[in-house]
Amino acid sequence: MPKGFFVRPVKSLRGKIVLAGDKSISQRAVIVSSISKGTTRIENFLFSDDCLSTIKAFRSLGIKIETDSNSIVVKGNGLYGLKKPTRPLNLGESATSLRLLSGLLAAQDFKSILKAAPSLSRRPMRRILEPLRLMGAQIRARKKKTKNWIEEFAPLEIKGTKLKPIRYKLPISSAQVKSAILLAGLYVKGNTQVIEIFKSRDHTERMLRAFSADIRLDPSMISLSGDKELSTPRLIKIPADISSAAFFIVGSTIIEGSEILISSVGVNPTRAGVLNVLKRMGADIRLFYHPEKITGAEPVADILVKASQLKATLIDCPEIPAVIDELPIIMVAACFAKGNTIIRGVEELRVKETDRINSMVTNLSLMGGQIKVRKFTQSDSGAKAFEREEIIISGPTKLEASRVSSFSDHRTAMSMIIAGLAAKGNTVIDEISCISKSFPNFIQTLDKVKN
Repeated sequence: MPKGFFVRPVKSLRGKIVLAGDKSISQRAVIVSSISKGTTRIENFLFSDDCLSTIKAFRSLGIKIETDSNSIVVKGNGLYGLKKPTRPLNLGESATSLRLLSGLLAAQDFKSILKAAPSLSRRPMRRILEPLRLMGAQIRARKKKTKNWIEEFAPLEIKGTKLKPIRYKLPISSAQVKSAILLAGLYVKGNTQVIEIFKSRDHTERMLRAFSADIRLDPSMISLSGDKELSTPRLIKIPADISSAAFFIVGSTIIEGSEILISSVGVNPTRAGVLNVLKRMGADIRLFYHPEKITGAEPVADILVKASQLKATLIDCPEIPAVIDELPIIMVAACFAKGNTIIRGVEELRVKETDRINSMVTNLSLMGGQIKVRKFTQSDSGAKAFEREEIIISGPTKLEASRVSSFSDHRTAMSMIIAGLAAKGNTVIDEISCISKSFPNFIQTLDKVKN
């Protein structure tokens, strides 16, 4: 018998599920709580590998963090209360930790070294480091010459220094780049401004407002006045992760007879693009909002999903930032949709935990999916042309079981498990331990609703 994780098709997915907290919000809650005055309790915290890396890092920076079954308590030391770590901070595979801490530690009065696991050490950092250096940051990184330029990677050596405010227009939509600048801006006397072409997820801005930061939000620009202490709201309740919910939403949509209710999911408009895309494709999705559950200004809703007949759609470039993490599972949904689904401007998927264009195209093709990738040229407002990529998926296709690979990527692994549940025959995935990065109890939760 071949080794791997076996996925057998199911008749339906039915029931009610409660998911752990949002990974992005959990990590930001730890970061901002640690540099605020006072004690913050963070409920429904996600104890995934990435979030545990963030906790470990801040403990090394002198912050006391206590944990229990589903919450943590952070005893913040104030804006200038971090301590020099006695050894390099190993952030594992957590890109959020690495990139956001780059901005935060650039403004401290001590030196620090940030290390990462092999996969994260291959992901680009120059996009983060360039704006921080414009602020005066002193950061050294490992360099590698690519075809067109010199890219930079972890490990990072950061010599904390006094920074200056900047007005920075993001060349690509990135919540992590934006967040690194804003966290550095907390230590700057003056006004730091970040301009976005397309709106990226705004969890950092919402979290900073919850901690009384002097931040102003306009449609395309964030302004932050720094050098002011943050104050804790005392309690933060983390909503369920919409990215985790997306696997169950798509599974319930494409498997006949399914109906699932997912409780208390974060439906932040800058993050919940997957709902808009699937509704446009004809998915039967209903939201029941709970205004009383809003903490840190994050909207929350129960999501009811029923099996549906899907139709193809166009996901164009401006939508990509709001669905970037959900694109792998959207690609699975597109295999079951009538017509040609086109996803434009997907090149950012090349630099995730793995090349997710390659991982999903390879796997879905093995299962009989009709999927191809092509390049196109786009011009920016200055009429400068640059090359982009789009994915075209033709359906509907009845997927056939195959032996596929997770490519050691958590979202690829979970997407292929859902695909396997809807396929004909028994699918085998080489390994799925990578799922613990963002959703440690995914299999146990899935088992509860399989019929």
